[in-house]
Amino acid sequence: MDNVNFVKKHNYGTWSVQKDWNPLHIVDAEGCYFTDSNNNNYLDFSSQAVCSNLGHKNQNIIDAIAKQAENLSYVAPWFTTNIRAELSKLLVEVYPDGLNKFFFSTSGTEANEAAFKIARMYTGKYKIISRYSSYHGSTPGSISATGDLRRWTHEKYSKTDGFIFGPECNCYRCPFNLDQDSCNVQCVEYFDYMLRNEMNVAAIIIEPIVGTNGVLIPPDNYLPRLREICSKHNVLLIFDEVMTGWGRTGEWFACKHWNTIPDIITTAKGSTSAYAPLGITATSEKIASFFDDNMFSHGHTYESHPLLLATAKATIEEMIRLNINQNSTEMGIYLGKALKILKNKHKSIGDIRGKGLFWAVEIVKDLKTKIPFNTPMDKYENRNILTNQICKEMMNNGVYMFSWISHFILAPPLIISKKDIDFAVSVFDKCLNIADEML
Repeated sequence: MDNVNFVKKHNYGTWSVQKDWNPLHIVDAEGCYFTDSNNNNYLDFSSQAVCSNLGHKNQNIIDAIAKQAENLSYVAPWFTTNIRAELSKLLVEVYPDGLNKFFFSTSGTEANEAAFKIARMYTGKYKIISRYSSYHGSTPGSISATGDLRRWTHEKYSKTDGFIFGPECNCYRCPFNLDQDSCNVQCVEYFDYMLRNEMNVAAIIIEPIVGTNGVLIPPDNYLPRLREICSKHNVLLIFDEVMTGWGRTGEWFACKHWNTIPDIITTAKGSTSAYAPLGITATSEKIASFFDDNMFSHGHTYESHPLLLATAKATIEEMIRLNINQNSTEMGIYLGKALKILKNKHKSIGDIRGKGLFWAVEIVKDLKTKIPFNTPMDKYENRNILTNQICKEMMNNGVYMFSWISHFILAPPLIISKKDIDFAVSVFDKCLNIADEML
């Protein structure tokens, strides 16, 4: 039995019907490319799971991991270490002002679970408000805060109580069917209405720019207004920056684009550029001071794992050395212009939106009605999804791109060049004809 079939027999493929899981066997990766067992190379145009921000085989990060392994590979989380202090100093420098107390875990899911516990312990309240077009993780608390179809199955057996949902900010598909020029941002004002009619709310959690569910960019006054609403009602504001953090949008954190500081930021993915699994939950001084006299009732065996912290430190240092935020901004502008050309060329493209190197292209059957080719129910019931078909054809042409139901996520490594962007867009251009022909 070959390696692929052995893995399929003895491992679970995530978020898929197992008989339909047909993975490629990957044997190597370097820079913005990875290689399968047949020696085919693929341009990684979604940074794997929007996490390989610095690409593959960055030697300085690899050396930092090896050095830490030689010095101190593990110690229990109730001890301090040099690398724990060194990373924390760097984090204080790059995080928004006032967010300077950190809890380290091993994923974005765990970072969000920690945020929910902290919010509930600090406020003494229980409810968490999320949004429908959202994804916050797959453990009982984080999947309960997830608004998309991934929550639907879990409601049968692992959903936890206390999570309620408000509208997403989607200017292309307004949940209130309003025109953007005259809507007065009702999608954020609705949270004020919710908080006037809900008791016992500890926090609101949102992705400043929605990730998997479509790279939804808020209007300029959305985040500042949400900050006002939360402060008015004495409710904590949590920003899930698992995808948008660490240079993805051209800033260390997406919330900096709107000069809005939450009470808690959760992150993972790009914190180590996926060289090691690290989640970070950062809280304000106000929250931190509460636990000076109250028990912090949370922890993990691998909390503050030295190898993970060394990876994060090296990643941040590489981001600074390579001036990653500037490259993300400049290459993002270049990619955005190329996508606008595609939109004028392909009748199946309904909308493009993005910031930095984080973009979505949404395809529709009809530009006027905005009817999508597929719906969440198609995904839930395992029907054929057109975007998956297009992504498969792109792989056949040497470009890996991630998609979700009716849109594509374009999030290449932040070290991407114009040459590689041109190649990816040319392949995308060719493969979008599949959708055009179905109109």
